[in-house]
Amino acid sequence: MNPAALFVGGVAAGLAAGTASCTAVQGGLLIGLVNPSCQRSDSQKSDRQGSGRQGSGRQGSGRQGSGRSRRDLAIVGAFLSARLLVHLTAGALLGLVGSAVQIGPRARAVLLVAAGIAVFTFAVRLLRMGGRSSDRPAHRDECATRRAPRPGEPGGVPRAVLLGLATILVPCGVTISMEIVAVSTGSALGGAAVLAGFAVGTAPVLAALGLLLRGVTGRRSGTLTTLAAVAALVVGVFTIGSGLRLGGWLPDLGSAAGSSASASATLARQGPEGVQHLTIWATGEGFRPGVARAAAGHPIEIVFRSHDNRGCTRTLSIDGRDVVLPVTGRQTVRLPPREAGRLRYACGMGMYVGFITFESIPAGQRTLQ
Repeated sequence: MNPAALFVGGVAAGLAAGTASCTAVQGGLLIGLVNPSCQRSDSQKSDRQGSGRQGSGRQGSGRQGSGRSRRDLAIVGAFLSARLLVHLTAGALLGLVGSAVQIGPRARAVLLVAAGIAVFTFAVRLLRMGGRSSDRPAHRDECATRRAPRPGEPGGVPRAVLLGLATILVPCGVTISMEIVAVSTGSALGGAAVLAGFAVGTAPVLAALGLLLRGVTGRRSGTLTTLAAVAALVVGVFTIGSGLRLGGWLPDLGSAAGSSASASATLARQGPEGVQHLTIWATGEGFRPGVARAAAGHPIEIVFRSHDNRGCTRTLSIDGRDVVLPVTGRQTVRLPPREAGRLRYACGMGMYVGFITFESIPAGQRTLQ
């Protein structure tokens, strides 16, 4: 695969599909770089000092505002740079591993559940932070014990670097799909290009969020912290549910409807050599058809098609294997004859599932292609 094309594809995925989820999940880490009450007390202190000076108050306030802006840019820039570095490194390692070690659907399901629990735990901490932001005396004492940074010091840059590196441990949903693409490249350069492009694509919104949070002070920052915590709670629960569904540990909501509508489900067509053929579209809203029927005891070719698809259905797990679809194109999966029963497949994030029911179908009911 062309590394340049992989990088562009990663950027497109970050811009189109990863922005909302990554902002909700990883954007919460940016709040860890902000101490709302400290910002407020520092600004109030500087205002009092500036008003007490004659002739130089406005100049001092302007210099301080300019210095604060530079610090904010440095901190957010350090966070995004560390995030890009860790994604590039992880992509290279995944690509290097390639086909030597395949991370199966069950293992990814466990990782999704673990990531969801981590996000949920972090969201609870954010809620507590938002509640404490209205407790001014406690935060004044905390800020009083903290030495103000001297001119030229990096301030929160080391912490920003650490939090940026930690983003790889709290993946947003689309990251899982992009990691599968990185593994499928089978090369360190290709894997690095995919995840580096994805990090670049999600950077603009995260940068805007980081600068916004750094610029907001007082109670408003506490409100943003609470809102971000609520969003992270929702995403954490959703991620846990996705992992449970990918692993098959949750009852499928569509299974009952699928069984009751099996008579009207799409029927695979049988070719002249006895091989069945089935076409399934992978769309941004799921798989179409979501429920299909096929004859047991006969091999089947499933053609998964996509058109301008940059969502999680670009990657899917079926019969213990991973399939990566092009943004626009097709990929054929060939399965040997199967016994009567139901085959379940899911997108790489566990958000969307589909079913193929294998049953005894009289030859007269099978349609020749």
